[in-house]
Amino acid sequence: MIAALSGTVASAGADQAVIDVGGVGYLVFASRRTLDRMPGTGEAVRVLVETHVREDHIHLYGFLDEAERAWFRTLTTVQGVGARVALAILSVLTPDELLRAIAAQDKAAVARADGVGPKLAARVTAELKDKAGEVALGPAAAMVEGAAAPAGDGPTADAVSALVNLGYGRSEAFGAIAQASQALGKAASVESLITAGLKELGA
Repeated sequence: MIAALSGTVASAGADQAVIDVGGVGYLVFASRRTLDRMPGTGEAVRVLVETHVREDHIHLYGFLDEAERAWFRTLTTVQGVGARVALAILSVLTPDELLRAIAAQDKAAVARADGVGPKLAARVTAELKDKAGEVALGPAAAMVEGAAAPAGDGPTADAVSALVNLGYGRSEAFGAIAQASQALGKAASVESLITAGLKELGA
C-alpha cells in the first residue's frame, strides 16, 4: 500500500494531480482545497496517500495534511459516502469547519458539497457526531471537547440560537459561542455569551 509520495508536481487538474516520483507519474485524486494549496508544476511536494484497491482499479487519494486524511477516512465510513463524495465535502469545508458543522449538527453546511443532498448531509452529521472528538486534529478539537453544550439545552444553546437569528450560520455561531463559553466559564449568562460571541465574529 502506498501511504505517501514525495516528488514533484507534474500536472494538476480540477480534481486530480500527477506526482512525478523518480520518473514515474502517480495519478492522485484530491479535494479542491488540497489542489489549490499544492505547489506549482515542477515544484517539490509530499502528499499523504490513502490507497483504495478494487477488483478493477487502484485509486490514490492525496492530502497535504493528516487532518484532512483522517476526515476522509471517517467520512467514508458513512453509508452513501464514497471517496468522491468525501473529497467533495472536504472541498467546501476545512477539517476544522467540518468538525464544527458536525458538532453543531449543521446539515446545511455539509449539503453545500456537490453530490450531497439533505438526507445524506443529515446522515453524515448524525453518524459522525460521536466520532468527531476522535478525529479532531487542530484548534477545533478543544472546542468540541469543552463546549458540546451549544448543540443541546441551556444558555449556550440559547446564545447559538440568538446568533443564528441574527443571520449567522449555525456552524459559525456554534464556534463563536463555544469559544466564548470556554473563556467565560460554565456559569456565563446568555447575554454575556452573545456579547462575547459577537466579538469572536468580529461584529
